[in-house]
Amino acid sequence: MLILFSNTIITRIAFGRSYDEESSERSMFENLLSDSQAVSANFFFSDYFPCLSLVDRLTGGLTRLEKTFKALDSFYQGMVDEHKSDEKRSKLGQEDFIDVLLQLQKDGSSPIKLTFDHIKALLQDIFTAGTDTSAATLVWAMTELVKNPNTMEKAQQEIRNIAGNNGSTIHENDLQESRYLQAVIKETMRLHPPAPLLVPHETTQKCNIFEYEIPPKTVVHVNAWAIGRDPDSWENPDKFLPERFIGNSIDFRGRDFELIPFGAGRRGCPGLHMGVATVEFALANLLYWFNWELPDGMKREDTDTDVKLGITMHKKNPLCLMPRKWSGNFDE
Repeated sequence: MLILFSNTIITRIAFGRSYDEESSERSMFENLLSDSQAVSANFFFSDYFPCLSLVDRLTGGLTRLEKTFKALDSFYQGMVDEHKSDEKRSKLGQEDFIDVLLQLQKDGSSPIKLTFDHIKALLQDIFTAGTDTSAATLVWAMTELVKNPNTMEKAQQEIRNIAGNNGSTIHENDLQESRYLQAVIKETMRLHPPAPLLVPHETTQKCNIFEYEIPPKTVVHVNAWAIGRDPDSWENPDKFLPERFIGNSIDFRGRDFELIPFGAGRRGCPGLHMGVATVEFALANLLYWFNWELPDGMKREDTDTDVKLGITMHKKNPLCLMPRKWSGNFDE
């Protein structure tokens, strides 16, 4: 359900449309996302030993990669063509990300000459990076909260005190005051960074780190998962303790290297602000409107934190919780 929620936001922003829950387009969209993640995380001999590319062909890895690429390329090209043919969109004020890119291409205001391949590559970044990460973060947050009921109660009490008990809508200003909710999200990203190895980087020139000489074009993987659990930086690093961020200036926006789920510097995640806003609004509403319980017969200890293999760190076993609508009674 949370993946569908994040899919809807991303497709609305990028493509100007969303996919109905039961539509065949939604099924195709989810399959494309799953296949893209799978081939991106797959091991290819030719990446490390170019002379062994035949092995990738024999194992079927290259065939699957080419099939997925063609499907994605056709999907993005169809979206671009649809936007090009609908000239009324800009007049109606319905511009989305594709409209903006096409306008930049048309008037030449971009610092580089935008081609359709550039546009499709940018859509791929949004498509793959924006959907999975928000959903995974929300699932991990709810997992840790249900395992720590006192923490969940404190977060619910805060957001309900701020928003009130009259069923009013949660506004952006409410979230700015929700210090404990923000601490919960920080602690979730510390323990469960959505992309544990971030995005691979590449050195542009030779540099020295201690006694090691790093040549240019060296691929660098940053282990954000290990950084967030480093006992030299964090007390009780394996425990979920949002209180550690109360009165603590450490943030995840790239200035504090103890916590970098979005990376840092010029290669930091460009979708940081949208991703954080999505998670804050969704989690605040889940905690405000519902009280959450485990299914009958399950104990908190039965809720596991096993991880599914992939670029994005998803929970291996689906999280199943029972929502009970909150009546607005603070004594409930």
